[in-house]
Amino acid sequence: MILFYGCTADPPLMRAVETARELDVECVLIDQAELDQADMLLEVGSNGVTGRIVAGGVTIPLPAVSAVYARPLGLPNHWRDDLARLRAQVFHELFLEWLDMTPILVLNRPLAMESNSSKPFQSQQTRAAGFEIPETLVTNDADEARAFWSAHGRVIYKSISGVRSIVRELDDAAAVRLGRLRALPVQFQELVPGDDVRAHVVGSAVLACDVRSDAVDYRYAARDGLDAALTEIDLPTEIHERCRNLASSLDLPFCGIDLRRTPDGRWVCFEVNPMPAYTYFESTSGLPIARTLVELMSAHRSIFEGAFEQASRGSCRRRVTSDVSSNR
Repeated sequence: MILFYGCTADPPLMRAVETARELDVECVLIDQAELDQADMLLEVGSNGVTGRIVAGGVTIPLPAVSAVYARPLGLPNHWRDDLARLRAQVFHELFLEWLDMTPILVLNRPLAMESNSSKPFQSQQTRAAGFEIPETLVTNDADEARAFWSAHGRVIYKSISGVRSIVRELDDAAAVRLGRLRALPVQFQELVPGDDVRAHVVGSAVLACDVRSDAVDYRYAARDGLDAALTEIDLPTEIHERCRNLASSLDLPFCGIDLRRTPDGRWVCFEVNPMPAYTYFESTSGLPIARTLVELMSAHRSIFEGAFEQASRGSCRRRVTSDVSSNR
């Protein structure tokens, strides 16, 4: 059995759920909007971690779960009362802790996804995997930013955190606001010429598409009145392997890697997205990302077959539950 965790309004999550159902793969969706009605029990003993989840009227023994695809978005702000809010929060935190400790396949573990919370850290990992990265400056000093701009001629800027930001080119209009850097460091990079390539690593598979657009950030090309054309491509063997190695070094079985192929044939890596909104790339390029993701998950059998029954006969060293109500 595979688990899906997240919000039903999230297209990538629901596309994977839909694909699993089309392929007749046994799965359960845990909706973050209904966590106040869910329970989770973890038991830690000599046989490892076991337990169960009750969600959507279904009881799921954790040893029966072979893989999880989680897109944990922010919890809803409105609950029927404070107890419902607390129940949802406790379940959410406990579930994410379990994702980090369970040995089953998880796409992706919360701790692993934290690598994207610091772009400078991720850039070091990217370089270690053999990729070239753009010349980069992270600063809250306006004079340093102007000097970097002058040295490279064309420069882009974006957030250094994992929060999505629109990549823009530094121009005279934006330079007027450089004084605001004092309050918040920003990442500046040389503008690398060439064509964008997005590579999705799904286990051992690498699904890539070429992106042709005049926009600095093709994800928002329509906002600028521009187009973006995506076409499925085969990566050179060396780049294919670099993508796999980079994903593996970051412990991300599923990720989106942003590359640029320069006119002189170099491959530059900008970023690794640990929770890619892949539906945009799938729908425009035809890449079978959701199917590959579900096939990867369904190929993993539970490594705990029979362990739940064995654990129930053993002694429990620790018992943790998300049930915070007084009448359960």
